[in-house]
Amino acid sequence: MQIWTGLGNPGPQYALHRHNVGFMAMDVIAEMYGFGPLQKKFSGWVQEGRIGAEKILLLKPATFMNESGRAVGEALRFYKLDVSALTVFHDELDLAPFKIKVRRGGGLAGHNGLRSIDKHTAALGSPDFRRVRIGIGHPGSKDRVTGHVLGNYAKAEMDPLTDMLAALGAEAEWLAKGDDARFMSEVALRQGS
Repeated sequence: MQIWTGLGNPGPQYALHRHNVGFMAMDVIAEMYGFGPLQKKFSGWVQEGRIGAEKILLLKPATFMNESGRAVGEALRFYKLDVSALTVFHDELDLAPFKIKVRRGGGLAGHNGLRSIDKHTAALGSPDFRRVRIGIGHPGSKDRVTGHVLGNYAKAEMDPLTDMLAALGAEAEWLAKGDDARFMSEVALRQGS
């Protein structure tokens, strides 16, 4: 079993924030692959399903971003999995908007959700969990970062956002199989980049 976690903040007022793009990815994958109903579990919301031959648990923490790790840690411990079974979908300031990169491990880049997951999973193996980094771009100056991250996507960004999420969902089977390079390549092709 794999656990795929999308990061975001709970509540309708945050739904279109750039910081919530991980939640958006979970919703698209659940819909595209016909995952089961949403259940409250592990300090979050979960949906179970399959992508290809792989059993996947989609998890959206119900805590705020800086406590995301609590839900992730609970789910990993319940299923007796280590962090190698974990994939985290999150917003990434250091990537151009709508670009997707996958990597294992690396720095936490000041991301409070990643920092929380690292803290709550430290006893479950290496911190090198897989990350699906979803570009939101950098606003240019450090003092504008919070407003950018916690701001809604602009109207002009809705079509590229929809296209990126559709590409991510359509190619998710490569992620499920562990072929990160092929996933990134196919998503980029669908996006015409």
